Amino acid sequence: MPQADRNAANRANAAKSTGPRTPEGKARSSQNARKHSFSPENFAVVRLEEVHVIADLRADAMAFYQPLNSQELFAVERIALSQQSLLRCAALENGLFTVCLNEVMNAEGLPVGELLSEVLTHSLEVTRGQNRNFCLAKGFSRLTRDSPTWPIFLRYQAQTERLHRCAIEDFDRLKGLRPELPNIPPNEAKNEPVAPPQPLETKAPPPPEAENPKPASAPAATPAPSRKPAAPAPATPKTAPPQRKTS
Repeated sequence: MPQADRNAANRANAAKSTGPRTPEGKARSSQNARKHSFSPENFAVVRLEEVHVIADLRADAMAFYQPLNSQELFAVERIALSQQSLLRCAALENGLFTVCLNEVMNAEGLPVGELLSEVLTHSLEVTRGQNRNFCLAKGFSRLTRDSPTWPIFLRYQAQTERLHRCAIEDFDRLKGLRPELPNIPPNEAKNEPVAPPQPLETKAPPPPEAENPKPASAPAATPAPSRKPAAPAPATPKTAPPQRKTS
């Protein structure tokens, strides 16, 4: 896959990660830069590699593996760096083969059509690509004859592939320990400085009591309000019985 298509695919995969959605998750995510730092420019070769490539690889790995704690995050970053080393090995291999081809063309000084003998081709049409493949193989044999460049490169390539596998195996190991390890959100440091304990506020002791305290006097009884006597009902006047008249 061409480098441009690979970068586009990495950015498309990274865009699928929506990030934290809850207010608590957003609050933790806002502190990530303060807790953990990953600078892509520290891992890019000057004038050879773009800084955004390693950033895209890390974002793609984060979206794919979804680390749950700081140790898983470190393992995922190792995966991204090892992938960058694999790409660097491919670029180095391309450069070495270019050196092989250039070595033959400059040493022989022959036109491309005269590289293969007529005995070999038997009047067949030889393409330009076939002639270049022949020059590449001839240059490879020359460089490997007296120089340890290619054996060193192959050891470097094998070690890079081994580091990539180890990074993935380390993440899988940490993933299997999730039930046992505390799943602290990535980039959230747990060993932050703790403020020293503040002295507790003390209250003044109550005043001492008297040696012979006087018994508290009972509160004076409040006199009941006097009731006024009700006014007597007016007496009904008695009427005298009528007298009988005598003749």
